[in-house]
Amino acid sequence: MAMSVALVGLAGAIALLLWGTHMVQTGVQRAFGPRLRSALGHALRNRLRAVLVGAGVTAVLQSSTATGLMVTGFAASGLVELVPALAVMLGANIGTTLIVQLLSFDVAAFAPALVLIGLILFRRDASPLLHDLGRVFIGLGLMLMALHQMLGMLATYEDAPGLRALLGAIASVPLLDLLLAAIVTWAVHSSVAVVLLVMSLAARGIIPMETAIAFTLGANLGTAINPVIEGVTSQDPAARRLPVGNLLIRTIGAGIALMALPWLARLAETIIADPGRAVADFHTLFNLALAALFFPLLTPFSRLLRWLLPARADPADPARPLYLDRSARETPIVALGGAAREALRLADVLEEMLRGARDALSKGDRKQIGETRRLDDVLDSLNTAIKAYLTSIDTEELGEADHRRLHAILAFAMNMEQAGDVVDLNLLPHAAKRLKRGLAFSSHGEAELIALLDRLIANLRAAASLFMTEDPRAARLLAAEKVAFREAEGVATEAHFARLRAGRLDSAQTSALHLDLLRDMKLINSHIIAAAAYPVLERNGELLPSRIAAPGA
Repeated sequence: MAMSVALVGLAGAIALLLWGTHMVQTGVQRAFGPRLRSALGHALRNRLRAVLVGAGVTAVLQSSTATGLMVTGFAASGLVELVPALAVMLGANIGTTLIVQLLSFDVAAFAPALVLIGLILFRRDASPLLHDLGRVFIGLGLMLMALHQMLGMLATYEDAPGLRALLGAIASVPLLDLLLAAIVTWAVHSSVAVVLLVMSLAARGIIPMETAIAFTLGANLGTAINPVIEGVTSQDPAARRLPVGNLLIRTIGAGIALMALPWLARLAETIIADPGRAVADFHTLFNLALAALFFPLLTPFSRLLRWLLPARADPADPARPLYLDRSARETPIVALGGAAREALRLADVLEEMLRGARDALSKGDRKQIGETRRLDDVLDSLNTAIKAYLTSIDTEELGEADHRRLHAILAFAMNMEQAGDVVDLNLLPHAAKRLKRGLAFSSHGEAELIALLDRLIANLRAAASLFMTEDPRAARLLAAEKVAFREAEGVATEAHFARLRAGRLDSAQTSALHLDLLRDMKLINSHIIAAAAYPVLERNGELLPSRIAAPGA
């Protein structure tokens, strides 16, 4: 009975450690997610920088899996090559060891202070950044509390005959130790928690050093299993190259270390007197050695992965280009026509996003918001493919009119993608905020928003037609649509300040949200007009360089 209670208590401590890790990860992603993603995107241009940034981002996120998912998204969409993506994963593996090194010191005394600071920041609703940082501090405090509780429980039961008999039975088979640790790490989704537990067992003398190292190797292997399992759902084998490559690297490294296990155990015991510290240092050195071994081999290793997992085109994939014929690049006029046809697909995807936003506002469907935001990835992929295709055309074969058409296609594609970003990053989060806070627009206000969204969709269709016809009359009509949104925003702003002056705080909240949504729509409308109307008007000399009146006019 006592052993059952101990196991439940240990499982609860591990669960608290995992929850604290989850809070740190989500808090950092909410506070700095775009910046971390941007840092990864810049780092992927250089292999060595990719290793360093991968380690840093993982140390901040407290999860190599989270880093891997971001990089996998880059690689799957074709934005980066496989070699720098694999370099990031080598760095991410090192980053997890930095977390273990930090938590291996006796820092449990800081746990209450971290939770207190986190709670104060978390309750500051006025600042989303402080709110998210509060979540990070609370998570760190919970992690330290969980570690302290685990150490206390192990100290109490370290001499329990049942525990020693169980560990003694498996300690004689290193391969079984490795597989057991890999399964546990896969189950709890955290190599950090498993390695810290192994450190505690080694420090108390419950397991010998050979078993501790075998468990550590299994933890390194198990943390690479989850991304592979999640990637199985992908229809394209190429999307699984990165997680499979990371798993192969760790499997090879674990296999080599397992063959040298007795020598490694004696070396660790000779150099470092503290068994717990020896486990933490081995964890770090193992991943450093793995990075040093595979870093110069990433190029041939990526070729092997491409051979094992060849790309498969999915005709149903909306992000797959349909009209960018590579053979047509020899005939630029034909290539421009295909690129223009592909650019029209951007308008179709953007219209689908606007319709999704309309349904989210009118029906309050959270699921619809998530599905609509995923369409932005389709826009990004198509826009990237169009730009790469157009820049591959030999410009010496283009005449003046062809150059003008090429730049018009680029402008249209970029503005469609930027309009999609506004929907994804501004308009939809505001709709989600409305649902989260339980705010309800007045019937008049909601009707105005829906009418403007319908007008945006109509303007988008007009822009797509204008992009093909380049008719000056249609361009002037579309450009005049900016006035409608400017007037709607002015009226809404006056109404908002009137409610504030009247002291109607409940109505002021909804009117502020109403005003934010109007500004988002106005910005989307500006991108739609800039995509199709402005190039035509500028070519005909009908576009003024500035709205500011000349002196004396």
